Amino acid sequence: MDDRGLSLERMRTFVRVAERGSLSATARDLDIGQSTVTRHINELEEAVGVPLLGRTTRRVTLTEEGSRYYTNCVQILRLVEQATDEARDARRVPAGAVRLSCTAALGVMHVTQMVFEFQDKHPDIRIELNLTDERIDLARKGVDIALQLGPIIDGAMKLFPIGASHRRLVGSPDYFTRHGRPARPAEFSQHNCVMMSNVAGSNQLFLTASDGVRLMVPASGTLVVDHGLAARAALAAGRGLGPAHLWLVQDLLDAGKLETVLDAYGLDPVPVSLLVVPEWAGIARVRLLTDFLVEEIRKLPGIRPYRPRYNQT
Repeated sequence: MDDRGLSLERMRTFVRVAERGSLSATARDLDIGQSTVTRHINELEEAVGVPLLGRTTRRVTLTEEGSRYYTNCVQILRLVEQATDEARDARRVPAGAVRLSCTAALGVMHVTQMVFEFQDKHPDIRIELNLTDERIDLARKGVDIALQLGPIIDGAMKLFPIGASHRRLVGSPDYFTRHGRPARPAEFSQHNCVMMSNVAGSNQLFLTASDGVRLMVPASGTLVVDHGLAARAALAAGRGLGPAHLWLVQDLLDAGKLETVLDAYGLDPVPVSLLVVPEWAGIARVRLLTDFLVEEIRKLPGIRPYRPRYNQT
């Protein structure tokens, strides 16, 4: 093995190629020439003695050895950044990059603005914001903090519970004029519902009455979307009824563009949490962003302390 090809610079290039799946995209991200990216990868592969990437005309993918090497490189680069960050802490200048992942609609409507405000206070901290509704492997993707809605299944991450996102059943005044307003849960199933393809069980609504009785109401509709902002637009356009997080639609409710229905019945709240890679939780820039997001997200419409209505199984 020729150790001369092993360097942090080449590892960083390899990690970015693995994540982007493209040499040209990596070149743009790192502001270097594509030939430099290719040279870094070739030198790294020569140094380790095995192919790390498989190349096609359209995409670059990891080999089996490359996948294992990627995970190790991510850990090495994190340790180097941690050492650098700790040195900066000694002179109290938080700096460096934080990679933040967030569910898309919440990110567009609220978290992006929070990032702006955070960077106004900490201009030396670089934020890489990734908006996705997919559950990601933080370590595999090199993400430091993930803001997630719903139950947490990754027990290896450090959990910062924020609260619960409360929802209401909503529809537009135009929809109610044309189709009427359901007065009882059983009537809801007779209405057109805006469906979410990426929400498990969206064809069933579980409602809780004031006396604690839970009801299951079937839901169906002629429009199915896979993004919260598309659901928001469809509800406001009178395409159907549906459950909506208050942080997603409170402004439309305040403006009279949406109205709530079946107010005597509650929807199960959805947990809101921050997941942080344990090795990074104590790093100054990560800790600062984590604390800031927890405080700011708790101010959003419908975000309250989490008190489950029933035992979830």
